[in-house]
Amino acid sequence: MIFIIKVTTNKEERVVDMIADRAEKKNLNVFSVLRPHGLRGYVLLEAEDRESAEEAAFDLPYVKGIIGKTINYDEIKNMIEPSIATISIKEGDIVELIAEPFKKEKAKVLRIDKQKEEVVVSLLGAVVPLPVTVKLDNVKVIRREEGEENAS
Repeated sequence: MIFIIKVTTNKEERVVDMIADRAEKKNLNVFSVLRPHGLRGYVLLEAEDRESAEEAAFDLPYVKGIIGKTINYDEIKNMIEPSIATISIKEGDIVELIAEPFKKEKAKVLRIDKQKEEVVVSLLGAVVPLPVTVKLDNVKVIRREEGEENAS
């Protein structure tokens, strides 16, 4: 069973460590505890039953409580499994940045680092071309250069 634990924002890593330590020391039926990327204020805990989950998280600092219902793996699969295969950005693409501080700026992709899930772009509106590194999920492809290259 997978439980959602509400925790203090920005303390997720500490809570994961504390729950893992307690589960190991008390030999609880806890199989995994993790903080999914992009999910702030929550930790996922996989345990055999609700009692094991409650004992692992009960009365720990930063833990606010266990959310009522359990979830199944399909509901969290996209947060856990790596998404390297789904990267569809190519060098030379024109992208729009969808996160601050460059929100709505357009840029050209210079380089892609799939392991770090980052992309290096050059802002099109900048007077001086300046490479900027941003997370892949902070950009949206708006134009491909392939069509233009094939036409020439």
